[in-house]
Amino acid sequence: MRRSPYLFSFLVLALAVLLSIAIGSVFVSPAEIWKTLTGQGTETAFAILWKIRLPRTVLVLLTGAGLGISGASYQGLFRNPLADPYLIGVASGAGLGAVIAMSVEWPYSFWGMFIVPLAAFVMALLTVAVVYMMARIGHTVPTTNLILAGVAVSSFATSLTSFLMLRSTDEMRRALGWLLGGSIQNGWTSILAVLPFIMLGVTFLLASGHALNLLQFGDDQAQQLGLNVTRTRTVILVAASLVTAAAVSFSGIIGFVGLVVPHLMRMWVGGDYRRLLPLSLIGGASILLVADIVSRVVLAPQEIPVGIVTALAGAPFFLWVLRRSKNQGYW
Repeated sequence: MRRSPYLFSFLVLALAVLLSIAIGSVFVSPAEIWKTLTGQGTETAFAILWKIRLPRTVLVLLTGAGLGISGASYQGLFRNPLADPYLIGVASGAGLGAVIAMSVEWPYSFWGMFIVPLAAFVMALLTVAVVYMMARIGHTVPTTNLILAGVAVSSFATSLTSFLMLRSTDEMRRALGWLLGGSIQNGWTSILAVLPFIMLGVTFLLASGHALNLLQFGDDQAQQLGLNVTRTRTVILVAASLVTAAAVSFSGIIGFVGLVVPHLMRMWVGGDYRRLLPLSLIGGASILLVADIVSRVVLAPQEIPVGIVTALAGAPFFLWVLRRSKNQGYW
């Protein structure tokens, strides 16, 4: 019974991956997908799958997984149900770093693309540090302060991003699509550039489940239980910011995934971060894949940015969480 959440989550993820590969302007049946993957498909199907569908699916999967686990980590780190990469401004800061790197017009080689997530990480780390310092009162980070600080810093970062976009008139449409969460970098080079950052950050976060459980008792008690609180907080903060930056750098600013997914997983399996983190990882990938599918079919053949879909679905959920946290306190 304990393994059933993982089995069910993997089955949902597998179904979402299959639908993501199959659905598009040209439908590719599961049988054709299998033939193509085994080298027996047509040249057209091969081009669609390997050059368009698979890179996009993998990038969306990595983005959703990164946002899901980083959102759960931020909520546990700040002991705040509203802390997610989008609401506290980390995603906007990472987006600013990515746009700065894009404005330099690096070559579309592996190392040129590698600079984008690196710049996003630096700005994400700076953003979360500023938000945390602005919101902190003594040893606590009140929900209201965190939201206000996040909104302020996010607005500042978004304004700078818009300024850079306006200066780059030739890239205006491309940058706008990226800003709204359109997965515009749909090549394998982008995935190879972002994969090391996500894998490194996710590895540290998955190993932090027990530490996050201890942090829920407060810093003093966690310290008495043998946890090096300062080092642990630093590692989790850096790892979550690294994953967020990598997710944002090539997929754009996608909101509410890091807020919605951890709450859904918590209502399902409880608040043990040893289970919550991996399930948020899988759930984030599944939900963003479904949102990406919706973005392709709702106005087909026109495609809308996936960030619009997640915002339309996530905003009402955010209001519900905000009301719940006011009435019941944390969790």
